[in-house]
Amino acid sequence: MQVKSRHHLRSDAVSELETALEEHLGVSPEGDTYELVEFEDTDWEVVLIDGEPRVAYFDEEPFPTVRGANAYEPDKRLVTVDAGAVSFVSDGADVMRPGITDATADISAGDLVVIAEESHGKVLAVGRARVEGRDMVGDEGKVVDSLHHVGDELYEFTG
Repeated sequence: MQVKSRHHLRSDAVSELETALEEHLGVSPEGDTYELVEFEDTDWEVVLIDGEPRVAYFDEEPFPTVRGANAYEPDKRLVTVDAGAVSFVSDGADVMRPGITDATADISAGDLVVIAEESHGKVLAVGRARVEGRDMVGDEGKVVDSLHHVGDELYEFTG
């Protein structure tokens, strides 16, 4: 990914970002420097917090990257998948009901969500919910569209 531009965020933009993450996920990123990075060949915008790609904008909504979610450990908008789903989710597959063991009740259709594996709680992907959290566990159907996952270009970006 070619960097198009990068600049430090103003303090009011940092406050807005921190407030949005606290409200949506219950996480409080804290850092000394916040830089916004824009890319040539993709719509992704990434916020480097102390040099680490911790937040990205998905459809103009700030949300932790996989690395950010693993650093901040959100307890809201969380979808948990079983061991059988890990390899698929890690490769960027959308999430199907049979692989889900739990989902927080605060998820609404259209929300950005973090997808974690059940044994260690490690976040594997970020996606967009197709249904409410209470309707995610079941026998069939795609319920989360994958947007960013372990090993993709955004995950590999190192500021």
